Amino acid sequence: MEYRKLPHGDEQISIIGLGNSSLGAAGEAEAEKTIALALEHGVNYFDMAAGDASPFPAYGRAVAGCRDKVYFQVHFGADYRSGKYGWTLDLETIKRSVDWQLNALRTDYIDFGFLHCIDEDADLDTALANGTLAYMEDLKRQGVIRHIGLSSHTPAVVQRVLDLRILDMLMFSINPAYDYRHGEYAIGSGDERAALYRRCEAEGVGISVMKAFSGGQLLDAKTSPFGKALMEYQCMQYALDRPGVLTVLPGVRDKKDLERILGFLNASEGEKDYSVLGGFTPKESSGVCVYCNHCQPCPAGLDVGLINKYYDLSLAGDELAKDHYAHLAGKASDCLLCGHCDARCPFHVQQTQRMQKIAAYFGE
Repeated sequence: MEYRKLPHGDEQISIIGLGNSSLGAAGEAEAEKTIALALEHGVNYFDMAAGDASPFPAYGRAVAGCRDKVYFQVHFGADYRSGKYGWTLDLETIKRSVDWQLNALRTDYIDFGFLHCIDEDADLDTALANGTLAYMEDLKRQGVIRHIGLSSHTPAVVQRVLDLRILDMLMFSINPAYDYRHGEYAIGSGDERAALYRRCEAEGVGISVMKAFSGGQLLDAKTSPFGKALMEYQCMQYALDRPGVLTVLPGVRDKKDLERILGFLNASEGEKDYSVLGGFTPKESSGVCVYCNHCQPCPAGLDVGLINKYYDLSLAGDELAKDHYAHLAGKASDCLLCGHCDARCPFHVQQTQRMQKIAAYFGE
C-alpha cells in the first residue's frame, strides 16, 4: 500500500480507501470479512456514508483491536437509526445519529467529522443557521472530532466552506466524466473543478474521492459518455493524479470486489494509463495539462507533469509549490524545445511553449 500525508496533520492515509455504499447488501458476515481483508492489505481510511446501517457493527467488530490504526469519515447529516440511510439537516437528529454511529463502531472519537452532502447554498445556510458546524467545532475542541471535513458535489459550495478556513478534508466526486461535464454530478466547468483541486492542495485540504467510476457508468461502453469503457484502474489513477487528492474510495460489495480493486497496487503503468481520454477532450479542456506524463520519456529528463503541477499550484497561491519546484533536478529552463512532448501529448498541450512560459514565471 502507498500512503499520503494529511497536510493538516500527521496521518498517513492509504491511497485506496473503502466506500460503503454497497457493502451492506452482502450481509454483516461478508462485510466483516471484506473489512478484515482491507485491513490486512494496509487500507486504513473508511468512509461511513453507507447505503444502510449494517456495515457499522461489522466495522465495530473488525477494527476492535486496531482502532488507533484506522481513520473513519463519520457524516453529520447521515442517519441510520431506522436501519436505512436518511439525510437530515436537523441538529438534534444529527446528534442522535452520530451517537448511534459511534456506538455501532465501538469508538468514542471521530477521526474525520464530515458535514454531509452539502450540495446547495441553501443547505449550507441551514447547516450554519442550525448550529451544526458550530457543534462540530465544539466537538473538535473537546477532542471528539480530530479533523473537520465536508462532502459535496458542488464546487461553488465547497469554495464557500473553504473561505471559512475550517476544513482539513474534502470528499468530492472526481472522475473524467464529471470533469468533462458529463453526468448527474458533473457540476461546474472543467476550469472550476480544476481550480478547486488546486486550491485544496494550495491550502492543505486533502481530498477523498467518491464516485471515481461515475457510479459504474464509465465502466460500460453502453453507458459511458465517451462511447468507450474505461477500466477501474484508469479512473483511480486519474483521480489520484488530481491536485490535493489523498485517497480514492471505491464502493465494494464483497471480498471479490475488493480483491480486484487492490490489484491496482500491482497493476502495470499501461493498465493505469488514462491518456485515451485525450480523444474525448472537450474544446474548453483541450490544451490543458492533466499531469498524466504520457509525454515521457523526456530527452532532457524533465518531469513535465510535475513541472506543470507546481506551476499551476504556484499560480493558485501555494508557496510550498514554488519551493518544491526550486528543488527539482530538471526545470522548465532545461527544456530542449525538441517537440517530443508536443507530439505525444494526448490533450494537445504545446508543452515546449509552456516550458518557456513556466521558466519566465520562475525567473529562470
